[in-house]
Amino acid sequence: MILRVAGVGKSFGRRRALVDVSLSFGAGEVTALLGPNGAGKTSLLGILSTLVKPTRGEVLLEQQAQSQRPAREAIGYVGHEPGVYPDLSARQNLRLFAALYDIADGEAKVAAMLERVGLGEVQAELPARAFSRGMLQRLALARALLPAPQILLFDEPSSALDPEGVDWLTDELARERQAGRLVVIATHDLEAAARVSSHIVVLHRGRVAAERTEPNGFSAAQVRAIYQDALTPAESRRG
Repeated sequence: MILRVAGVGKSFGRRRALVDVSLSFGAGEVTALLGPNGAGKTSLLGILSTLVKPTRGEVLLEQQAQSQRPAREAIGYVGHEPGVYPDLSARQNLRLFAALYDIADGEAKVAAMLERVGLGEVQAELPARAFSRGMLQRLALARALLPAPQILLFDEPSSALDPEGVDWLTDELARERQAGRLVVIATHDLEAAARVSSHIVVLHRGRVAAERTEPNGFSAAQVRAIYQDALTPAESRRG
């Protein structure tokens, strides 16, 4: 399975958020989208999620030599907002999403998912509005994973997590990669990108400034060098 972005552009009025972006994302791969604020990371994730329509270009999912637009039910997306109902408990939130996706054996899968993301029996019954930002992030991940999507998209997934939570998220992303999921994360955290990714894309002013793949992963020093080089003007590198 390959998710292809071909000549994608996105404009908001006179502001161009993305300019002629062409990329490929593969199953069993974690891609880190890097770049400064305003580089276009969130806009690209929105387009990949099908929640944002590109101004030009297209996004295609290629499977067994057939190409099609990715269906929303094939995508798990965690944005800046957790996307859960604050007055419902964690368990009630997941029950609702299980019903919306018509998931077979939903109750058992909800219980297993709550256990997987570290929301135990007591926490599972609390209303989501009582959760810390890190707990909401765990619940958002559970919501995204519940229907077993082929594609997982995350916008700054580690921003609200403590160091223990970051370690947990790293393990979860590795687990999804090994399961053959296609994973894309947008992040400012270069250290986190090095820990989980095998594919690095740097966006700058809406364009792809650098792209690198290392099947065995990157060191933090490699990621920093790729990032800094991509954002350094050509004339500065020459001189």
